[in-house]
Formats: sequence, C-alpha cells, structure tokens
Amino acid sequence: MRRFRNPVLPGCHPDPSICRVGDDFYLVTSTFEWFPGLPVHHSRDLVHWRPIGHALDRPEQLPLDGVPASGGLYAPTLRHHDGTFYLVCTLVDGPEWSGHFVMTAGDPSGPWSDPVRLEGDGIDPSLFFDDDGRAWCTGTRPTGRYEGHTEIWLREFDPRSLSLVGEEHVIWDGALKGAIWSEGSHLYRIGGRYYLLTAEGGTAMDHAVMIARADRVTGPYEGNPRNPILTHRDLGAGHPIVGTGHADLVETPDGEWWMVLLAMRPHHGDRCALGRETFLAPVTWEDGWPVAGGRVEAECPAPSLPERPWPAVPACDQFDGPELDPSWTMLRTPRERWWSLTDRPGRLRLRLRPEGLADAANPSFVGRRQRHPEFAAFTALDFAAGDDEEAGLALVQNPDFHVVLAVTDRGLRLAKREQGVTTVLAEARAVPGIVGLGFEAHGRWYRASYSPGPGRWAPLGDPIDGDFLTSQVAGGFTGVLVGLYATSNGRSGTNHADFDWFEYVPL
Repeated sequence: MRRFRNPVLPGCHPDPSICRVGDDFYLVTSTFEWFPGLPVHHSRDLVHWRPIGHALDRPEQLPLDGVPASGGLYAPTLRHHDGTFYLVCTLVDGPEWSGHFVMTAGDPSGPWSDPVRLEGDGIDPSLFFDDDGRAWCTGTRPTGRYEGHTEIWLREFDPRSLSLVGEEHVIWDGALKGAIWSEGSHLYRIGGRYYLLTAEGGTAMDHAVMIARADRVTGPYEGNPRNPILTHRDLGAGHPIVGTGHADLVETPDGEWWMVLLAMRPHHGDRCALGRETFLAPVTWEDGWPVAGGRVEAECPAPSLPERPWPAVPACDQFDGPELDPSWTMLRTPRERWWSLTDRPGRLRLRLRPEGLADAANPSFVGRRQRHPEFAAFTALDFAAGDDEEAGLALVQNPDFHVVLAVTDRGLRLAKREQGVTTVLAEARAVPGIVGLGFEAHGRWYRASYSPGPGRWAPLGDPIDGDFLTSQVAGGFTGVLVGLYATSNGRSGTNHADFDWFEYVPL
C-alpha cells in the first residue's frame, strides 16, 4: 500500500482551505502580514502540491502597510461555483480598514480581482453554495459572555453583487461546555443534511475539530456526541504532532473523503519554530457523522488517487529568472521595487533602505519558510558596506524576535533580537570580496557560519538556542522565515547588496 508523509505543506501554512474542481484540488492558507498574500496551491493526488500563484499579488489590491506582526490576512476560504473561484478572508488590523472581503477569479492561478468588502463582524468567513442555487456565508465573532467565547453567524451571499443579503442567523457557539474560540467554520451539504465543521480550543495545544449537523441550513444544529472528532489535546506536549485543528473537508472523484487541517511539529515540549503546517487525514462516515480516526499520523496510507508528483524544485535558486520564485515572500506591501534580477543578471540585488527588520514596515527582506526541523541555508554575498550599513542572512519570527548574520562596515556580525533588545553574539574580521553566509538548524539549535575562503567554512559564535524564535515565546501565529536582507539603518543612501545564489536543503 502506497503511503505518504505529513505535513503535505511543510513550514508556516496555517488555516488550510481546499476545494475540488474535476480531478484537480486547490488549496489556500493564511499569510498574515506577508506579501504576496494568500498562496494558492494545486494538486491532483492530495499529497503533492505546487504553488501556482497568490490571490493578493498586486500592492494596490489591499494595503498591508503598518500591519503589526501576525495581523493582516486571516483564515481564507476557497470555493468554486459555476466556473468561478471565490475566496473570502479577513483583514485584521489594517491601516485603512479591517474586516471581511471577497475576491474572484476564473483561474485559481490568477489574476484575482480586487477585494470587495463584506459586512459582518469577527474573523474566519466561509462560503457555501447550496444545491438549490443559494449561497451562504458564515463567520466567527466574540460574544462578550466570557473570555474566548464566540458564536458562528450565517447570512445569505449574493454571488452577483458579491454582498451579504437577508437576515442573520446565529447557528452555533461551541460544541463543549465552556468552549473557547469556536471558529474556522465551514458548511457542507452531504447526503441531504447540512454539516457545520468548526475549530475549537484555540490554535495551540487544545486545538480540536468539531462537527454539527442540521436538516436546514439555518439550523438548529446538533453537535456530534463524539466531539471532538479530531484532536491531539490529550496526547501532551511530548507528542510529535500537536495542535491539530482548523480543518476543511473534500471528496475525491472516487468518493473518498479527506480532511486538510493545521498542526505543529514541536522540537521540544510545545515549542515549534516551523509554525502551523498543513496536514492531511483520511475521513470515513459512520451513522451519518464523519470519523477522522482520532489521530493525525506522520505517515499513513495515501489516497487511492493515482500518484501525481510535480517536478522537484531545485534546492538552489541561482536568481537567473525574470522574476522571483513564488516561494519568496516579503514583509507587508512593497510600494516600490527595491529588488532586481536584471540590474546584475544572475544576481538578486537588494537596495539598502532606512527600514530594518525591527520596524513594522516593508524592509528590504525576502524570505522563505523554514520547512524542516533540521536544515541548512547558504548564500553568497557581494557587498561593500558603508557607515552603519549591513546586509546578510536572517532568521525572522517578528520585529522583536530575529537573528541576523551580517556583513557590516566593521566586519561580520552575528546578533539576535529578543523581546525588542538586540545583543551581538559574535564578530569576525571582514572577508574580502564575495563572502559565504550560512545557518544550520538542529531542532531548537541554530548555528551560523561563514566562508573565509573558497571551499572553507567556519562557525561564527556558539550555537543559538532558538526557543525565542517560536510563537510560544515570541507570540503570534507564524513560523520562522530564513532569507536575505539589506538595510541602511535609518539613513538614506544609494548602496545595494548582490546575492549570487541561495540554497536551502533539509538535513
């Protein structure tokens, strides 16, 4: 029997939402303050996924300027109806407005429309297209009854005007007594009944998947007496997979049911630098209820679909294409083009600007998600630093928690920023010409290195305990990103840094 390994989307890919069109599956995840936003992935076997675009890929679509860490784009839902793809999402802590919006596209790879704002409070909107031609939107909002208590609301959605119409119905407020954060709702019609899938317990160790059903879309909904249908909350912090929840259901052409969901792989205790990743779990049906097997396994039998892997992505980006690979991401909205692949062909050039990684801004930084507990990332940098200028390699959690390995006007410097305080960990003399920079991760430990000459690498400083880079310490909802950056640290200037290549490999 063919088997697959979870997660199917490693690295920070939380809040997955999935839909099927014919033999093709499409999936989107949250991106918070990162741009391009809302990546769309494509699969034909539910196991192998490839990025095909982003719903938010034009700065003018939606402003992320000034969005705080782990603000921005929350919990999108992707659906397809009558030849059109619909994506609903919430913008949290937006600089100009906050709230729900809907976008449409004829092709999931784009282009996607500009966002159209939707009424409704709270977070986590989701669309449902019923068999009778009507469409509905659900969402989550706090009630104020006690800390963490929420309710799920329902309103009809008009696909022509892209607006909510008709009266509102409150259809759910949690499966368990004293429930907190009943959220991430999705509606389905299966076998003549309506099913409401929700998450509960928060997005940490107590996360869980709940299900309720009704004979009418407006309810009343009855909870499954076996709720939660999936959770790892009882397994403790030592389990290799924790925090399972925020799921979405999909049926294959052969009638199999599967669930995509978020979960975490901690490196010790509940600490996880990778963030919340996308996992896949089988679903069966008993007595009119979905059964998810109770556990998400690291390795389990694959769907019966024919295996359809995509070509392997090169480990090393040589920066020889006309645009950045879609796996690269930036902080907030780039209002100007501060990077170039053409100014010096075969190099990624970053222009130094006053903004830095400690600012709630759009610094000159391009990163990739850390996807493995153990990895190595290397780059080659050609940079002549001026006063207070620096460029190099960074491990980024948020503005107050990150690590930088930089070439400066005084030589090489390894520094960490923890709780908003920067500490220099190690320094070395300047290396003439092109210098190699690298990070290795081994669970909670990161080690920095540099190349003092061709074919030679040397460690810089002691291994760094990376616990402070986890969301359990640093707060927020994201994982670590490793990438390339350059800054003039508050000064204006015209300098730039050229990166010859970037390589990321699991160890």
